[in-house]
Amino acid sequence: MRHGRLLIMNGPNLNLLGTRQPELYGTDTLADVERIAGGRAEELGYKADFFQSNSEGALIDRLHEARGSTDGVVLNPAAFTHTSVALRDALLAAELPVVEVHISNVHKREEFRHRSYVSDIAEAVIVGAGIRGYVYGIECLDRALQLHERRSAV
Repeated sequence: MRHGRLLIMNGPNLNLLGTRQPELYGTDTLADVERIAGGRAEELGYKADFFQSNSEGALIDRLHEARGSTDGVVLNPAAFTHTSVALRDALLAAELPVVEVHISNVHKREEFRHRSYVSDIAEAVIVGAGIRGYVYGIECLDRALQLHERRSAV
């Protein structure tokens, strides 16, 4: 059993999950995300810390705080996915593995949503799986951390 920390981060408007565009995002809430993601993290031996902000600066500050005290990040950058070089730079500066998660399938949506400033630095990208995507993200992150441990042990 592992004993680490994961940061589950959510960007703008995800505090309205469950009420904002339920035809697109479903009726599950951010509390539901935290419940299922926290449960899966615990099953894998991690403590999950959750953070949501509508502010780009607050997300960046939280990533800086995570550096050195967190094993990895599951991130739904929301609209910042397509706009924030600063968030990308903060992810690189944190030097933590990251899995990018999107509740909806961004590739079935507007063209501008097809470009991500996070995807090419992520261990995995999960889109369109609803809030279960966070569980898959935690599992992908766990696998990446195990591989890193094995490489370091050699």
